[in-house]
Amino acid sequence: MTALLEVRDVSKHFGGLAALDHCSLSLKRGQVTGLIGPNGAGKTTLLNVISGLVKPDNGTVHFDARDVTGQPMHRVATLGLVRTFQIVRELGGLTVLENLLLAPFHQRGEVISGALFARATVREQEARHAAKARDVLKRIGLWKLADHSASALSGGQKKLLELARVLLLEPTLVLLDEPAAGVAPPLLKDIIELIRELKADGISFGIVEHDMHLIGAICDHVHVLAEGTNLISGSFAEVTADARVIDAYLGLGV
Repeated sequence: MTALLEVRDVSKHFGGLAALDHCSLSLKRGQVTGLIGPNGAGKTTLLNVISGLVKPDNGTVHFDARDVTGQPMHRVATLGLVRTFQIVRELGGLTVLENLLLAPFHQRGEVISGALFARATVREQEARHAAKARDVLKRIGLWKLADHSASALSGGQKKLLELARVLLLEPTLVLLDEPAAGVAPPLLKDIIELIRELKADGISFGIVEHDMHLIGAICDHVHVLAEGTNLISGSFAEVTADARVIDAYLGLGV
């Protein structure tokens, strides 16, 4: 399988702290890749650099053979690389469906010329988005809550809502930041199965997670980060049996 994402020699400092220290790794097309490591290992900073939220001090990020280093987050997302966040940022004053309808790029009704002079086109586009949002909500099991306030959802349902917003952007690669955090076990099973289904549909994933059950259940490949760099890569069984991982991560009981 070819590499869909290549991180090469990336470093990022915050003051005197090296959050990333010459970190290099790749995510292969068609796979679910886990990114694990102890707290402070640089996992979320790495996601921030990859997705364009933070610019690296040095190094490069290539997505689908395109250099996206330092490009803003919205531009990276239009290329098909999107992410979720550990803390879900739903718009609580809107319904579940309305949260989804805000996600698509290039909505004609958002510009004055479209709203004034292309009303038919705007209506057609909105109808397409609404139909797609309905299909996505049905797939993830939230359609029955479409008209409910997003703030009333459980923690796990909010994770599903954020994933639904991502799916509306038709991504090639999805980066998930701790999708299991705050999720009840029954709903976590649904999230694992959904990721498997989406992988079968051709979507690749990179997952930052502390839940080793989830990593072991769905990841084809795992990178272990420690002190801002890639300590070891391999299958879940390989990395969790490595003495360096036991010392740096599993031995900490994180």
